[in-house]
Amino acid sequence: MCKLICVTNRHLCREDFLQRVERIAAARPDAILLREKDLPEAEYTALAEKVAAVCRKYDVDCMLHTHPGAAVSLGIRTLHLPLPVLRTVPDTVHRQIALIGASCHSREEAQEAVSLGACYLIAGHIFETDCKRGLPGRGLDFLREICDSRGVPVYAIGGITPERVPEVLHAGAAGICVMSRLMQCDAPAEEIEKFRRACHEA
Repeated sequence: MCKLICVTNRHLCREDFLQRVERIAAARPDAILLREKDLPEAEYTALAEKVAAVCRKYDVDCMLHTHPGAAVSLGIRTLHLPLPVLRTVPDTVHRQIALIGASCHSREEAQEAVSLGACYLIAGHIFETDCKRGLPGRGLDFLREICDSRGVPVYAIGGITPERVPEVLHAGAAGICVMSRLMQCDAPAEEIEKFRRACHEA
């Protein structure tokens, strides 16, 4: 089963950020990952509380990013961490949060993340993307290597389009992460339906 995760970036929104989150949540992706890692923890926690309420309204999983304290205080079960943050997380946090995942950009990072307790990985960027303009994607062979060797679910990020979903899934990914398209499109429900159809048909 292909999992569809929306990754947020409020700087890309052309409307009120929470309105965009609600429009996305109403279309029922599997999860929304609140990635606003430039926010200080107190501001992030306040925003996360609002986003989590929207997610609960539509029965969509809410995933937090970077700030373990926010996840613990709000009772959020999934926390995504950059590898440098994962290295510093104490055992007490691992005991309080059901699912901790990490980003990886190489086989070595993937191996380290799993050894530190990551129970899923987000691997990227797979294809060239405007978010990392000028940097070539790491490609499907990279994704395949991560998926084959780590023994945990791997979600692909970076330049993922509905047309590319089949090859990403055939490389072994358990799902996809989409940021720019869902933050900027005019009709997020239609975009999510396109990704859903691609997942179903892959």
